[in-house]
Amino acid sequence: MTLTAPETTSRSLHSALDAAVGFLRSQQDEQGWWKGELETNVTMDAEDLLLREFLGIREDQETEEAARWIRSQQRADGTWANFRGGPGDLSTTVEAWVALRLAGDPPDAEHMQRAQKFVLAWGGAENSRVFTRIWLALFGLWSWDELPDMPPEMVFLPRWFPLNVYDWACWARQTVVPLTVVATLRPARPLPFGIDELRCPQERLTPGQRQAARPRRAPLWSWAGAFQRLDTVLHRYSRHPMRPLRRLAMRRAAEWVLARQEADGSWGGIQPPWVYSLLCLHLLGYPMDHPAMKAGITGLDRFLVREHTPDGWVRRLEACQSPVWDTCLAVTALLDAGVAPDDPAVVRAADWMLVEEVRVTGDWAVRRPQLAPGGWAFEFDNDGYPDIDDTAEVVLALRRVAHPEPARMRAAIDRGVDWTVGMQSRDGGWGAFDADNTRELITKLPFCDFGAVIDPPSADVTAHVVEMLVAEGLSGSQACRRGVAWLLAAQEQDGSWFGRWGANYVYGTGGVVPALIAAGVPESSPAIRGAVRWLELHQNPDGGWGEDIRSYADPAWSGRGTSTASQTAWALLALLAAGERSDTVERGVRWLVDTQLDDGSWDEPEFTGTGFPGAFYIRYHLYRMVFPVSALGRYLGGQR
Repeated sequence: MTLTAPETTSRSLHSALDAAVGFLRSQQDEQGWWKGELETNVTMDAEDLLLREFLGIREDQETEEAARWIRSQQRADGTWANFRGGPGDLSTTVEAWVALRLAGDPPDAEHMQRAQKFVLAWGGAENSRVFTRIWLALFGLWSWDELPDMPPEMVFLPRWFPLNVYDWACWARQTVVPLTVVATLRPARPLPFGIDELRCPQERLTPGQRQAARPRRAPLWSWAGAFQRLDTVLHRYSRHPMRPLRRLAMRRAAEWVLARQEADGSWGGIQPPWVYSLLCLHLLGYPMDHPAMKAGITGLDRFLVREHTPDGWVRRLEACQSPVWDTCLAVTALLDAGVAPDDPAVVRAADWMLVEEVRVTGDWAVRRPQLAPGGWAFEFDNDGYPDIDDTAEVVLALRRVAHPEPARMRAAIDRGVDWTVGMQSRDGGWGAFDADNTRELITKLPFCDFGAVIDPPSADVTAHVVEMLVAEGLSGSQACRRGVAWLLAAQEQDGSWFGRWGANYVYGTGGVVPALIAAGVPESSPAIRGAVRWLELHQNPDGGWGEDIRSYADPAWSGRGTSTASQTAWALLALLAAGERSDTVERGVRWLVDTQLDDGSWDEPEFTGTGFPGAFYIRYHLYRMVFPVSALGRYLGGQR
C-alpha cells in the first residue's frame, strides 16, 4: 500500500536529512577521507599491555590509562562482555583480570573478586580459549604442553596439500604463521603474580564441570579424534624435531612474516597478526631498534584512541581501522542525499580513494596467479590484502562522482571490476579476501576454538558485488548471473539472508534485496516477497529494527534486538528497493527522524558489525550516520 506523507512530515524529513548531511560533512578529514572509530572489546587493551610487558616497553602512563578503560568496561556482575549488552565472556574476563593485575590491582579488590567469582563459576581459566591460554603461557602462567602444537614446518606445505597456510583465511594465516614460531620457542617470562585465583581446584568443580575439564578422546574415526591424536604426535615431534628442517622452517616463517609487513608497520592492518608477528620477530632475536620492530611498535600508536573521562584519561586500542570502507559509504550516502556529484567534498574523497587503489599482487594470487591486481583494502595501509567487499562499494561510489579526470577514474574502476570478477569462487559467490577459501578441514584442528578461520562466500559480499556488476552494465555477464543464482540459493527458509560482516540477518537481507532488484529479479518474486514479509514481521513496536549480535550463535535472536539507526536503515534500504511505500516504511522513517540528535547524528551504542561471528564483534562509529543518510535520501528521492 502506498501512503503519501503529510506536508509537515516531508518538511521534517528534509530538515532531518539536511542536518544529517551537515554532520556527515563535518566528519570528513581535510585529506578527503572519513574514519569512525572501530570499537571492539577490552581484549585489545589487555593484550596490548601484555605485549608491551613481554617486550619490556610497558610504561606507567599507558598502563594507568589502559587499566582505567578496562575497569570502566566491567559490568555489575564482574564480567567483561564482547559487545554491549551481551553475556559475560570467560576468556575476555580472564585477560582483563590478568591485565589489571599487571597494572597493580590487588586480587582481593572488590572488582577483582567479582571477576574471579565469574571465572570460577564457568570452570576457571582451564575453560578459556586457546588464544587466552597462549597469552598466559607467554608469562609462565600456563604450560605450553597443554596447548595445541602448531609446527613451523607447515610453511613448507604446498598449496594443494590439506592444512597449508593458504587454506586459512587471510587474517588467520597471518596469525598462525608467526604463532608457529612463538609456540615452538615456548617462552615463559614470569610475572610477579600468578593466576591461582582463576584456577578451579577439582574439589570446587561440579560434576558437570569436572567432566568438561577432563581431557576426552573423541573416536579415532572422527575428525576431532584424528586431530587429537595428530596433536599428540606433533608434541612428540616438537620434543625431538629434525633440527636442520626446524631451523629452516623457522627462518622461512620469519621471511614470510617480514614480507607481509605493511607500510604503516602493521600486518594486515589488524591486531591479531600484528602482535603475534612482533612476538615472533622479537623471539627470533630481532632487536627493538630493527626497522621492522620499530615500525611495528610505532604503528600501534596510530591505532590508539585517548579520551578524557570524569575519572581521568583512558586509552584504548582499535583492532583495525576502516577509512576506505567509511569513505566509500559516506560518499554513497551524500550522493543518495542529493549532494551534487561534483561537490568538492565528494571529489576530494574520490581523489583520496583513487590514491588508495591497490596495484600490487598479494596472497590472493596463490589461487588466482594470472589475475592482474586491482581493488581496494579496508585500511589506510594494507596493500597485501585488498578485499572484495570494499572494492565493490568503492566502485559503486566512484562511478557516481563527476571527477575532473574521468579517464583516470574509469581505469581504476575497470581494474577493480576485473579483479573482483576474477576473485569469484567456483560456487558463484564471493568471499571477502580470497577465492575458494572453503576447506573446512582446518576448522577441526584443536587450535581453532575461536572465530572464523576460513573465508567462504557470503551473502552480503556477494550482494555488493552483484550490485556493482549491474551498475557497471554487466547484469548479463556470466559472473553476475552466477552471483544472482548463488544469492537465491542462499536465502533462508524464513525469507532472510545471513549477513557475515554485519549483524546479521537484517544486514544480509538489507544488502541482498537491493542487489537482486537491481539485477532484474521482480518485486513480485517469491524471494523478494519472502524478504519483505520477514522484515515486516521483525519491525519493532517503536518502528525501528534491531538485531542483537547473539543471533550469530543463537538463531532465536534473528531479527530481534533494540532498534538502532544503522539496522533500521538497512531494513529500509531493502524495503525501498522492493518498491514498498507502506506503513512499515513510514514508521521506520519516522523512527529515524524522531531519534535524531540535535547535531544531526544518531546515538548507537550497540555493536552492529562483526569480525568473527560468535566471538569478535565491532561497533562502527560511523554506521549510525552513513546508512540513515542513504535510507532517508533514497526515501525522499523516491517521492520526487
